[in-house]
Amino acid sequence: MWELIRKNRLKSMLLLALMAVVLLLLGFVIGAAVDPEAGFAGMFLALVIYFILLIVAFSQGKKIMLRMSNAREIGKADHPQLYNIVEEMRLAAGLPAMPKVYIIDDPAPNAFAAGMNPSKSVVAVTSGLLNMMSRDELQGVVAHEISHIINRDIRYMTLATIMVGTVAIISQMFFRSMLYSGGRMMAGSSGKKKGNPVMAILAIAFAILAPIAVQLLYFSVSRKREYLADASAARLTRYPEGLASALEKIAGSTQDLKVADKSMAPMYIANPLKPKGQRLRNLSSTHPPLDQRIRILRGMGKSTSYAGYQQAYQSVTKSGKGIIPPSALKG
Repeated sequence: MWELIRKNRLKSMLLLALMAVVLLLLGFVIGAAVDPEAGFAGMFLALVIYFILLIVAFSQGKKIMLRMSNAREIGKADHPQLYNIVEEMRLAAGLPAMPKVYIIDDPAPNAFAAGMNPSKSVVAVTSGLLNMMSRDELQGVVAHEISHIINRDIRYMTLATIMVGTVAIISQMFFRSMLYSGGRMMAGSSGKKKGNPVMAILAIAFAILAPIAVQLLYFSVSRKREYLADASAARLTRYPEGLASALEKIAGSTQDLKVADKSMAPMYIANPLKPKGQRLRNLSSTHPPLDQRIRILRGMGKSTSYAGYQQAYQSVTKSGKGIIPPSALKG
């Protein structure tokens, strides 16, 4: 597992670096479009916005997520079975501290984990999930969320969300400035044109494409992390069918998660954003197709190892390339 975590960290750093490059380039071209000498000032402004959001995320991110979800903390006496399952999976995963347990009063079946480090984490599940799942299924869902914590997925996804948000904010600031000034933002205070028309066109194109680029980077890795969390959950529970059955029930639900929004969608075990009243099924913008995840888990048979998941993944996806790093398979 530690080899998997190490590989996960390396991939996370690479993708965050790519996102940072997009962010800095966006700041530069917008600054240069306003004034040829203001490119680096634009980069600096982009970094300032990013670090402000970063400070907020590290200090208040978990609280904000729980507040947005209308989640309430529970103790062992409130829901003994759920609390015991979280405790069991925490011990199986070797988490240094017991995650706080939260319930979201919503009939839609779903769950997420939050927290910037394994010592201060939370697991939140909806009341709809609790009402729908057997103990084995609930254990599979909790193991999946605990896997996100132990694999350090939550920290990456929080940082990536901030990067995506920063790029979106800067792009919107640029377009609104263009709109309100009627294009005069390219002129200096003296009224003389300072902006480069070529850079202006480049800035407009980049402001459109940059948010799409970082969003695609984010989604590509969030999907891979769902596969890895499924593999880790099967290993923790020693019963892949529990999670497979839980995902099957979630996929068939037509309930709408009222508290879900675009920024938090990747944090849930299944993408909660869907047409009102329809089944979750295979919405795959932020997650892999549920049907595929279910087939992979059931394709493991009696195996609960990473190697077993890898073989099932390759068989179902018809891909010669696996999802589990070779170093983790050797471990």
